[in-house]
Amino acid sequence: MRTLLLSAVFSISLLAASPTKAQQTLDALIGREINSLVETYKMLHAAPELSHREEKTATFFASQLRALGFTVTERVGKFDRPEWLGYGVVAVMKNGDGPTVLLRTDLDGLPVVEKTELPYASKVKAKNDAGQEVGVMHACGHDVHITSMVGTARMLSMLKDQWRGTLVIVGQPAEETIDGARSMLKDGFFNRFPKPDFAIALHDSPDFAAGTIAVVPGYALASSTNVDLKVRGIGGHGSKPESAKDPIVLAAQIVMGLQTIVSRENSPLDPAVITVGSIHGGTRYNIIPDEVNLQLTVRTYKEEVRQKLLAAIDRVAKGVANTADIPSELAPITKVSETEVTTATYNDPVLTERLSAVFAKALGQDNVIKGSPVMGSEDFGYFSMEQKIPTMMFWLGASDPARVKEAKEGGPALPSLHSPLFAPVPEPTLRTGVKAMTSAVLELLKK
Repeated sequence: MRTLLLSAVFSISLLAASPTKAQQTLDALIGREINSLVETYKMLHAAPELSHREEKTATFFASQLRALGFTVTERVGKFDRPEWLGYGVVAVMKNGDGPTVLLRTDLDGLPVVEKTELPYASKVKAKNDAGQEVGVMHACGHDVHITSMVGTARMLSMLKDQWRGTLVIVGQPAEETIDGARSMLKDGFFNRFPKPDFAIALHDSPDFAAGTIAVVPGYALASSTNVDLKVRGIGGHGSKPESAKDPIVLAAQIVMGLQTIVSRENSPLDPAVITVGSIHGGTRYNIIPDEVNLQLTVRTYKEEVRQKLLAAIDRVAKGVANTADIPSELAPITKVSETEVTTATYNDPVLTERLSAVFAKALGQDNVIKGSPVMGSEDFGYFSMEQKIPTMMFWLGASDPARVKEAKEGGPALPSLHSPLFAPVPEPTLRTGVKAMTSAVLELLKK
């Protein structure tokens, strides 16, 4: 990762040369730092790292916070696989008596080949967990999150006369594989670091214009559970299907049967999704295989709905197999992942209302949008679930306002998150992210 030392030295020199900040507005402070932050963003964008491999990104993030006076702990996180080192970063700044606020950014990129053709586009290739070489891109905007957090940390370190309490900034690995937050909790997060009274995060969004944010009270993102479904049969020659039990036909019937779980068994007032994202079976045109493997994702807001759907998936698969006269010893096997699972993200309504007023004052009421819940997932909620901490994640607009307007009027659709064409507009996105997050912390830790 290039320019790490240069960026760190530049940050320190900025602070050392800074005059008294009490008389300066937040806008002026951000204005001084914005060019540096844009360069940091472009550097991070060009050098993404896959989940469980965020070593250089974590080192850079830690160095930036350490230079600002935070007490920084690196390598926080324990995974079930010993070869996955925990690259979590926790930075703590105590500034007198008061509440504790946790801010979180994720660190990892995605196995996506970038196609934006930007001058700072990623050309990185890396080996994934299967040993395959893949392109790597910050296609979910975690580079925006990291840079916004660096900018927020700079602002708060320069405005220490305006707040009292403890600030905990978390750089979390492996969000994309939804096991990074739990790895940090497993490593004794709440025993080793101050317990927060509030937890806040942001997530960029191509659906909103740069310069705006969106807030969603209550359920904002769904839980996510990965399910492996092994459909078994009896192989044979393709010309003699009567002598075999075809798992491909069986798998097709199961896929169709799964669609009725949400539409006919679940209340339409409780959003839910079951998607079969992968189906693999067979080797040759004329060979009926012994098995077909399906990979599913299940999304819900409520835990009781999640449990109901998981039980129904197993029941439907076995029921379809039974009607096809599959021997009981070859019944489908449903395996619910214990690692690729995350809770729903629930924005505390009281906290959301309080910070929405702060955002409106800082950004202007027209720039604070009432968003809608989505069925996408995040593992940020793990930091608050067990400890019952009031939490809020807000959406940070990242697209060119003209393109957002055009898309709403029926023009070309904007590239979504995880798209190889996703390209945030850096300067206004970062400026808004830093201002919103800093304003939120100043409200929660105000004297």
